[in-house]
Amino acid sequence: MRRDLGFWGLTGIGFSNIVGSGWLFAAMYAAQTAGPASLLSWIGAGLLCGLVALVMIELGASRPEGGGTVRWPLFANGRLVGTLVGWSVLLSVGGTAAEISAIMQYTAHYLPGLYNGHTLTLAGLALACGLSVLLTALNWFAVKLFARLNTLVSIFKIAVPIATVLALIASGWHSGRLTDHGGFAPYGYVACLTALAGGGIVYSVNGFQAPLDFSGETRKPRRTLPWAVLAGIGLALLMYLALQVAYLFTVPEHLLGGGWKGVSFDSPFGQLALILNLHWLSSLLYADAVLSPGGSAYVGVAIDARHTYALAKNGTIPRYFMKVDEGSGMPRRALVINLVVIVLFLLPFGGWQDIVSVMGDMYLLVYAASAVAVAVFRTGPGGTAGWVPGLRWIAPLSFVVASEFVYWSGWQHLRLALPLVLAGVLLFLWMRRPGARVIEDDGAGPRRSLGAELRIGAWLVVYLVGLTVLSWLGTFKGSGHLPAPYDSLTVAAAALAVFFWAVRSGVGQLTAAPQPAG
Repeated sequence: MRRDLGFWGLTGIGFSNIVGSGWLFAAMYAAQTAGPASLLSWIGAGLLCGLVALVMIELGASRPEGGGTVRWPLFANGRLVGTLVGWSVLLSVGGTAAEISAIMQYTAHYLPGLYNGHTLTLAGLALACGLSVLLTALNWFAVKLFARLNTLVSIFKIAVPIATVLALIASGWHSGRLTDHGGFAPYGYVACLTALAGGGIVYSVNGFQAPLDFSGETRKPRRTLPWAVLAGIGLALLMYLALQVAYLFTVPEHLLGGGWKGVSFDSPFGQLALILNLHWLSSLLYADAVLSPGGSAYVGVAIDARHTYALAKNGTIPRYFMKVDEGSGMPRRALVINLVVIVLFLLPFGGWQDIVSVMGDMYLLVYAASAVAVAVFRTGPGGTAGWVPGLRWIAPLSFVVASEFVYWSGWQHLRLALPLVLAGVLLFLWMRRPGARVIEDDGAGPRRSLGAELRIGAWLVVYLVGLTVLSWLGTFKGSGHLPAPYDSLTVAAAALAVFFWAVRSGVGQLTAAPQPAG
C-alpha cells in the first residue's frame, strides 16, 4: 500500500467517520434522556473516547499496518482472539449499511415510497444497493483521491452544523433552560450514563479510530497519527456540544409542558427550523441529512476494505481477498466482498434503527482487545517505553471504559450482539478442523495445538459470556436483579480481572514464541 496520507487527510477521515447520521438525532434523544445534563454526557463521552484513543494511537504509531485494529489482537493474543475480533469487525460492516439506510430515510422526504414504516420498500432497497455500488466505485481508485474527496465532504459537514447552530440561536433563544422544566438534571445524574447509549451519544462519537486503519498508508505515522486522531475527536465534540446547546435553548416553550421527555420530532433540527420560519435552513438540513451519512458511509466502505484485507492476512477469510491492485494501491477484491456484505445487511434489516440496535456496539469490543494488545506489547519480550506516557494505567482504564460502554448499551441490544460475536468460536473451530488448509504466515507465530489456542484466548470467551450475564442481571434494560450503581461497579471489577488475565496470557504466548515486529 502507498503512503500518500498526511495530517489533514487523516483528520478529515476521522472527523467524517464520526459525524454521520448521529448529529441529526442525538441532541434530541440525549435531551429526552437526561435533560440539560446531557451536556455532561457529551463531555464525558469525549474524555472517555480520548482515553481509548490514546491506546489506539500507541498501536498505530508504534506498529503501523493497514487494518491494524484486526491485526494487533492476533499478534498479542493468538488465533482464537484474532478470529473473534475479526468476526465482530466483519459483522460491524452493518454500520455502513446503517448509514446508507439513513440516507434512504431522509431521501424519502423528496422521493416518497422508499420507506414503508421503518423498512425499506423494494424501490428503496434498489436505490440503497445502487448507492452502495456508487460508494464502492468511488473507493476503487487511489487512496489519495479518496482522501481529497473526503476532505471536501468534511468541509461541508462542518459548515452545515455551524450554520444550524448560529441560525437557531439567532432566531429562537430562550433563557433559563438550564434551570427551568425540572432543573439541570430533571431525571437525575445517573441519566447522564443512560444518555451515553440510550441517547445515541456513544454511537455519535464512535468512529474516531478511522485514521489508525490507514496507518500503513500514512506519511510519518508516528508524528501524524496522534494529532490527527485527537483533532478529529476534538472537532466532533465541539460540534456536538454546540448542537446540544442550540437544541436545548431553542425548543419552543409550548412544547415543554411535559418536560424534555415529551419533546419529540421526526427530524429534530429540520422541524425546529420550520417552526422558526427558517425554510432555507430546513432545506439545507434535509440535503445534509443525505450528505452527512453519505460521507460516513464513504469512509466506512474504505475502512471495511482495510479490515477485510487484514482478515485475509490473518487467514480468517481466503487469502484471495488480500490482493492489492498494483496501479491504485487499493484492495479491490476486499471492496467487492464488503459490497456483498452491506447488501446482505440491507436485505433482512432494512431500517436504520434495526441495524444499529444489533451492530452498533460490536466495534467497542475491538477497543477492549486493543487495550489488552498494547499492554501485552509493552510488557512482553522486546517491549519499549512507548509513545504515549502513562500507558501502564491508561490501558486497563481503557479496557474498563470500553466494557462499560458495551454494558451501558443495554440488554435489548447485547442479547443479540454478543451471541453473534460468540458465534465466531464456531468459525475458529471450523478453521481448525482436521484437513483444513493451514496458513503459516498469518503473523501469530508458530502453529499451536487447538487446546493451546483455546487456553490462550479463553479470556475473551469468558469476557463475552460474563458481559451477557451481567447485562441481563443489570439495570440497563435488564432484569434489575443487580441494582445501580452496583451493576456498573461489578462490570468494572470483572473487566479489570479479565484484563490482567488477558495480558498474562498474551505475554506468556509471546515469551514462548516471540512475535516479529509489526
